[in-house]
Amino acid sequence: MSTTHNLRNLPHIFKRKYLPPQFQVQNWNSVEPFYRDLDQRVLQGPDELKTWLDDFNELTDVLQEEAEIRYVQMTCQTDNPEIEKLFLEFIQEIAPLEKKYNFILLQKYWNSPARRLLNTNQYDLFNRTVENQLSLYRESNIPLETQLEQLSQQYQKITGSLTITYDQKEQTLQEMSRYLESPNRLIRDEVWHLITQRRLKEKHTLNHLFDQMLKLRTTISQNAGFQNFRDYSFKLKERFDYSPEDCERFHSSIEKTVLPLVKKIQLRRMKKMKLDTLRPWDLGVDPLGRPPLHPFDQIEQLIKQCDQILQALSPTLSHQFQTMIQLGLLDLQSRKGKAPGGYNTMFSESRLPFIFMNAVGLDQDLRTLLHESGHAMHAFASRTISFSPYQHAPMEFCEVASMSMELLGNQFLHYCYPNPSDAIRSQIDHFEHIVLLFPWIALVDAFQHWIYLHPDQTAQDRSKQWLILWKKFSGLENWDGLEDALESHWHRQLHIFEVPFYYIEYGIAQLGALQVWKNTRQHFEDGLHSFLEGLAVGGSLPLPEIFQKAGIRFNFEEPLLADLMNEISLELDRLESLVS
Repeated sequence: MSTTHNLRNLPHIFKRKYLPPQFQVQNWNSVEPFYRDLDQRVLQGPDELKTWLDDFNELTDVLQEEAEIRYVQMTCQTDNPEIEKLFLEFIQEIAPLEKKYNFILLQKYWNSPARRLLNTNQYDLFNRTVENQLSLYRESNIPLETQLEQLSQQYQKITGSLTITYDQKEQTLQEMSRYLESPNRLIRDEVWHLITQRRLKEKHTLNHLFDQMLKLRTTISQNAGFQNFRDYSFKLKERFDYSPEDCERFHSSIEKTVLPLVKKIQLRRMKKMKLDTLRPWDLGVDPLGRPPLHPFDQIEQLIKQCDQILQALSPTLSHQFQTMIQLGLLDLQSRKGKAPGGYNTMFSESRLPFIFMNAVGLDQDLRTLLHESGHAMHAFASRTISFSPYQHAPMEFCEVASMSMELLGNQFLHYCYPNPSDAIRSQIDHFEHIVLLFPWIALVDAFQHWIYLHPDQTAQDRSKQWLILWKKFSGLENWDGLEDALESHWHRQLHIFEVPFYYIEYGIAQLGALQVWKNTRQHFEDGLHSFLEGLAVGGSLPLPEIFQKAGIRFNFEEPLLADLMNEISLELDRLESLVS
């Protein structure tokens, strides 16, 4: 299913009260009169200020939806010059002026005497965000941020263009990943090297691209009065409830608590495969040499399976997913010219989610769709919150929504795998993936801490530091003779290029999702009810209170991590006993 649908004609059940119903963003000239009107209004009391805020939020949502549509279209067709032009026009011509006016209007709100007469319980969180944004704003940073967005688009374009001719056909790197599940080790070896060599052809290009990004980010943070981009990022991402030092302790806890389980999993894999050493191409294949799990042949089949799982969880979730299908809000098939990876975005005015991914028929594709569906269901759950800034939860909880949906789907895998042993295999793979992801999260996050605390580094310095951290957080896999590939292995992590420091959230959220899983194991209905209640509050509560609403703790300290790793270890032992 591709995005041939007109995303600008989505149903808007939340009617406009300020902008004309048929208004569409064409260029800055079409938008500026509304900003001028908001700037010129006299705000004499709290009622006028509330109306003004609603109008400001409506304008912001309309512009944000236009940006989201252009981004979606660009990632779906990175090789389309017209779509690329529209995307670049927005980030070059509209977004910079929008940022300037947003600052002017936020200042107007902040300085209004009527602000102090608003209900503090309702507006405290919003005021905290506004105060933070005003403190970070520097007009000199706007053109630098535009340059960064252009460089990010270049990264998307480069990585989206990578293909290999194999098996007599041109295939994307996502499509090539199917062969890494082949029971034939020679095929896996060959394909892994083909993929790696194709990536390495872009090594110098991507290093140069990142050098430019690093320089821009360092300048942006210095302009805002920060010693480094790390500390600036923590404030930019509104990490009010934890610090860089907390993250560093989390890295250490993962090293102590998770790596032993990683090695246990990998030793079991080596024993099953009768190998003396694990190579990178041995990590994705079934260790007993069984054919790869293949839950679907056609995208429509994958969509049906996901819908059946959501229906089993809650008819409401299925109805929401059906709405997405009917409105063409899914683009799931991998193809040439499509950006890699997967994401969910919510169109801000219509308050509807969109799922993007690159499915090729793997078990991981099913997991990805469940993951992104969790984000989508989160968007539906919070879309009726009237104050639009509160519709979006912090990312640390957004990822709880997605990761929990993967775990909750485990008991309904019979819709995808009629053979019970295949469903058990899928669950084993999933839990092992969760365990293996924690060290990768720590590695990526620790690497970024080092990068932005050492802004004068060279590409060679980065490679050296990556290898040091890799050794610290890796398991038993053997990369001897593959050092050239290993030192550039971070190039595949788009977060490092496009959204720096957005990665530790996955680790924090996974601990939340595992708590949801534990709750539903103890009492399914109560655990699910609490989880859905957490989704419904959006961002209207502080982060720890959102976790509490979902029946879980905002906690990423070593004792909780150790307890959850023990739970996973016991569950893996149980599942292994069912198929041994």
